[in-house]
Amino acid sequence: MIKAILVFNNHGKPRLSKFYTYLTEEMQQQIIKETFHLVSKRDDNVCNFLEGGSLIGGADYKLIYRHYATLYFVFCVDSSESELGILDLIQVFVETLDKCFENVCELDLIFHVDKVHYILNELVMGGMVLETNMTEIFTRIDEQNKLERQEAGLAAAPARAVSAVKNMNMNLSQQIKDIKLPDLPQAIKDLKF
Repeated sequence: MIKAILVFNNHGKPRLSKFYTYLTEEMQQQIIKETFHLVSKRDDNVCNFLEGGSLIGGADYKLIYRHYATLYFVFCVDSSESELGILDLIQVFVETLDKCFENVCELDLIFHVDKVHYILNELVMGGMVLETNMTEIFTRIDEQNKLERQEAGLAAAPARAVSAVKNMNMNLSQQIKDIKLPDLPQAIKDLKF
């Protein structure tokens, strides 16, 4: 089972963190810091697997990571997960992000955090791998994008309605000005009691 998915930059700033077990925010921050120190001090030419730190579960857990440009993608998993399978999952996640954001960078993770979480939830939910087929993932992302575009049209509907009412009010006020009222003093004289 996957215990946590962490993405942080070369300076240890977390850009994505998803924990699949309950941990306090303070403990999550300590785990992120410890994981960064474990992963960042390793050379690029060494193995991408290492034992989890003391906070993450020690020898019972493994940290499996990839370093792309300025970002570290780290999956903390228990001993039942395949290291090569998780490396492949990291590759699928990065390629999916790359295709969705057209050459993904750190800023995409910052400014599109909702979309990044949506993509991650298509891959992993509750610590279990759901999908690794990129075609299926892109189909779901396209469906989500269509829904967002439809909702954007609906979201603009209230603004269009307000604009229409304002135009109606302007036209109505002009129509009221154009109404010819009879001369009141003459109308009173014409009244017979």
